[in-house]
Amino acid sequence: MFFNKPIHPNRVMNKNTQGHLFALTANILWGLMAPIGKSALVEFSPLSVTTFRMVGATACFWLLSFFCKNEQVDHRDMLKIFFASLFALVFNQGVFIFGLSMTSPIDASIVTTTLPIVTMIVAALYLKEPITNKKVLGIFVGAMGALILIMSSQSSESGDGNMLGNLLCLIAQISFSIYLTVFKGLSQKYSPITLNKWMFIYASMCYIPFSYHDIAIIEWSSISTAALLQVGYVVVGGSFLAYICIMTAQRLLRPTVVSMYNYMQPIVASTVAIIIGLGTFNLEKGIAIGLVFLGVYIVTRSKSRNDFEKEGKEL
Repeated sequence: MFFNKPIHPNRVMNKNTQGHLFALTANILWGLMAPIGKSALVEFSPLSVTTFRMVGATACFWLLSFFCKNEQVDHRDMLKIFFASLFALVFNQGVFIFGLSMTSPIDASIVTTTLPIVTMIVAALYLKEPITNKKVLGIFVGAMGALILIMSSQSSESGDGNMLGNLLCLIAQISFSIYLTVFKGLSQKYSPITLNKWMFIYASMCYIPFSYHDIAIIEWSSISTAALLQVGYVVVGGSFLAYICIMTAQRLLRPTVVSMYNYMQPIVASTVAIIIGLGTFNLEKGIAIGLVFLGVYIVTRSKSRNDFEKEGKEL
């Protein structure tokens, strides 16, 4: 399978293309998470939804692993994978669900635009990646596009944001930026299937003890089919498929480039709103989407640490 194959140096262009496609797919799947996840929270508590997500995705990854080449994990890396699960899952997706339950989807979307900025700073501190003019410009242009799109989509109920909820959403972004940067080495060493099956089982172990009461009191007979389907999407689309894609992108692209695709999420949310008749496409939205793609392109064209080292320049 592709996930277990080493990356050949002569396939740089193909590698980059694959990385961009995987990052794009992951963020399209996550872009649907805000409206779908918010709807699921009407009938389920944030803790129960998060636990369903972790346990369900764990089952999916372990089942898929039986059909993939068996990959031994060095016991010394198990502790790293545990901490990776804390930053990528427990402190990211789990905390985000709690934040989303307290604030509005629009406020949550605005907070997610901080991810590329935080990732650029963490990558500079930890990986010594240079903060170049192109990188800063690209992040700024992309952020402007995302913010224009989000603000143009505001409705009369967009003011129900909560400061604590927004803060939790911000913590989730910081947590994921640490994962993208600090644990990039794991994605180079192991396949996405191997990493995810262990990361999700660790995350499940963290949530199950705290969510037992919430799950035990659920009256399943009163839960609607729509809510079950929404949770199903959170498990399969927003977790299982999205994390395969993002970890594959992580091993192929630089952390800042991967994080730039976060700006795709408000585009997805706006597109869904237009499709179901809750929004309209106009010039403002067109310009905003253009700015997002331009920002991603500029960051992609910025020089990495390896580029500077090959040129013999100081960082």
